Amino acid sequence: MKIAITSRGNSLESELDQRFSHCKYFVIYDKQTGTVEIIPNPYREVEEQAGTLTVKLLSSKNVDKIISGEFGMKVKPLLDSLKIQMIILKDSDRTIQSIIEMLNNVKD
Repeated sequence: MKIAITSRGNSLESELDQRFSHCKYFVIYDKQTGTVEIIPNPYREVEEQAGTLTVKLLSSKNVDKIISGEFGMKVKPLLDSLKIQMIILKDSDRTIQSIIEMLNNVKD
C-alpha cells in the first residue's frame, strides 16, 4: 500500500503541508516495503486544475491513500472514482516521520 503525505519540505523531519494540490512536496511511503520517495509538486503554482493534475500524478505513482490537511471540493469525486482514500489530518505541526510511525501502528 502506498500512501502520499503532503509535506512542507523534502525530508522526513519536515512538517505536514495543509494544502493538497499546492503543497511543496509529496512523500510517498510504501507501507509494504518501508521505502520512501520524496517528489516536488510540479503543480503547486498552477492556478487552474491543480487538484486534477495532482491527483493524476499521484495516481500514476499507484497511491492508495493521501494524507493532507485539506482537499479541494473538485478533488473528492475524482479520488473516489480512482478509489484513493483521503485522510484529513489537521495537526500541521506533525512531522512526516511521526505520521509514518503512526501509519505503521495502524492495521490495514
